[in-house]
Amino acid sequence: MAQARVIDSDYLLVLFLVFVMSSSMVLSGSSVGVNWGTMSTHQLQPEKVVQMLIENGIKKLKLFEADEEILGALIGTDIEVMLAIPNYMLLEMSQDPEAASSWVYANVSSYSYPGGVKIKYVAVGNEPFLQTYNDTYLHITLPALKNVQEALNQAGLGSTVKATVPFNADIYNSPESNPVPSAGDFRADIKDLTLQIVQYLHSNDAPFTVNIYPFLSLYGNDYFPVDFAFFDGTNYKPVRDSSFLYTNVFDANFDTLVWSLDKAGYPDMPIIVGEVGWPTDGDKNANIQNAKRFNQGLLKHALSGNGTPARKGTIDVYLFSLIDENYKSIAPGSFERHWGIFEYDGKPKYELDLSGKQKNKGLAPVEGVAYMPRRWCVLNPHAYDLEELPDSIDYACSLSDCTALGYGSSCNHLSAQGNASYAFNMYYQINNQKSWNCDFSGLAMVTDEDPSDDNCQFPVMIAYGSSLLLRGGILDVLLRIVGGCIVSGLLLLR
Repeated sequence: MAQARVIDSDYLLVLFLVFVMSSSMVLSGSSVGVNWGTMSTHQLQPEKVVQMLIENGIKKLKLFEADEEILGALIGTDIEVMLAIPNYMLLEMSQDPEAASSWVYANVSSYSYPGGVKIKYVAVGNEPFLQTYNDTYLHITLPALKNVQEALNQAGLGSTVKATVPFNADIYNSPESNPVPSAGDFRADIKDLTLQIVQYLHSNDAPFTVNIYPFLSLYGNDYFPVDFAFFDGTNYKPVRDSSFLYTNVFDANFDTLVWSLDKAGYPDMPIIVGEVGWPTDGDKNANIQNAKRFNQGLLKHALSGNGTPARKGTIDVYLFSLIDENYKSIAPGSFERHWGIFEYDGKPKYELDLSGKQKNKGLAPVEGVAYMPRRWCVLNPHAYDLEELPDSIDYACSLSDCTALGYGSSCNHLSAQGNASYAFNMYYQINNQKSWNCDFSGLAMVTDEDPSDDNCQFPVMIAYGSSLLLRGGILDVLLRIVGGCIVSGLLLLR
């Protein structure tokens, strides 16, 4: 009897271990991913960010380019990586298989060893069929995709690392005469090219990747029903599509793609949502309350296993984004620099349960962040000749980040003097608090009194890393003027 009892105990132990292992496999397979963009003037140390990812249980990461420091920091972790090739490299990749092979060798093969970096996908370009690109990448995306996948195959990685193409959701739509998901199809002007890519992805067991942004539905249409942008809306009548009911625009968008793939002959093709999220500033609908509401609802929905009306199961999503990026172009809108679930310095913006269980669970911050001295550049209260003030504000904003001053944004309530101080301080901080960057023809002064209020933060930049503006020279200055200029006259006419 004693021996039988021991055998039974061992058997139960084995069953328990199998259960634990299978449960962890399920959890890891259904974890949420994040996009880590690095378009910031002052970068956090990659190793500190990676440690934060680990502490928060984030096991999937999408990078917009191969960064040697970030890849180095990921060595030895269990974080699964989607590594992107930027659009500007697509032409070379499409024309020269050797260029694709060199990139794969330097950025995938070199890290793909036991205990290295767990690279699972290579994203070839980013939204290359976006209408605003005016067909620039239409005819080079598929050749680039083929050359990259072939390079992965030749490197012996083709069975474990798959090349995909992150598309914008504007590549498919439903007709205005029947705006329901089941009527959806790929856009007529790019349908043939898109189907060729779909066929190639399918032949390589690669997923279809799409970026879906319900926020943009609300941003671009004042008549769009607000509740339909979220997952807990109660004040909007569901959209009926035959036997399916749609209570949110994310599901409707996702299923429009499902139907488009079905009509192309690929009803079961895996889909990755490569980017989805909600910004916290830069627009009247971009705030912490809405971002938390959307992202928490998204995670509960995506990880529940319920899926969408047309496709059941866990939805593979990558939140956009991890950290705010104050150097991004604001051509699409001032909100572009505020998508992060973390501030520029790695502080969480709000509680977010990444397991999808909607618990009030705080996120772990980036630890050990060093800041510049606590001093700010503000409008000198004794300045009397304000003739040059509008030009000074315009100059400061065009070379820094004044998106928080826009309509509906967190600092929109400031006075004209407050606007000037905010603009001066952003320029001063981004340029590493150099004394000559707080002059503005005698209009500005340095203070150790924090001018922030409960809603509007005047940041002090992190000390690690150097300003991209200073490193990049005149080209970056010109790009900043084109992409980031905020007209000062609007700020002063209040």
